[in-house]
Amino acid sequence: MKHVYNSGLAHDADGFRYDPGVRDSMQAFAAGGDTFALETAAAIRSASQAVDRLRSQGAEGRGLSAGALDVLARLSAATDEGLSIGELARAAGVSSRNVTGLVDTLERDGLAQRVQDQRDRRSVRARITPAGRDWLDSFRQPTQRAMSAVFRDFTEDELARFRDLCLRVVENQQRIDQYLHTAGPDQPTP
Repeated sequence: MKHVYNSGLAHDADGFRYDPGVRDSMQAFAAGGDTFALETAAAIRSASQAVDRLRSQGAEGRGLSAGALDVLARLSAATDEGLSIGELARAAGVSSRNVTGLVDTLERDGLAQRVQDQRDRRSVRARITPAGRDWLDSFRQPTQRAMSAVFRDFTEDELARFRDLCLRVVENQQRIDQYLHTAGPDQPTP
C-alpha cells in the first residue's frame, strides 16, 4: 500500500504552492502589509530544515552537525597541509570561534586533527584524518540517495534556477551585512 502524504499545502491561483498556516500568521504579523517576502523566507527556512533532516538521517546517528559536516567536507578537498581556522571561517561565512568549536568536535571524534602551519610556526591548521575520509565515504551514498529523493521530479534546469535563487538570497544577505558593518546598525537596510 502506497503511503499518501498530506503536506497541508495549498495552491494559489497561478498554481504555486503555499502554506496556509504560514500565510495566516504572516498576515497577522504584517498587519495587513505585503507578506510575499515573509512567506518566501518561511518557505526557504522549511526547505533548509527538510534538507538538514535528511542529511542528519544519512549520518545514521553519528552525531555530526551540519556545520561540522561542512568543515569536514572542506577539509577533504584541501591539500595535505589542511586549512587555517580563518580560511574555514571565511569559506563557511561564520566566525572563527564557531569553526574552532567545530574543529574541536571533529578532532575529539578523530575525524580531523590540528597540525602546525609549516609557513607560520605560530599558527595551526586543521586537516582531515584517514578516519574522517572513511566517515565521509560511508556518508556519501546515503546522502546522494537522500538528495535525489528530496529533489525528485526536479529538472536540471529547475535545480540550476533554484540554486541560483538561493544564492541570490545569500548575496543579498551578505550585502546587507556589509552595509550594516560600514554604516552602522541604526541605518535603514538598503
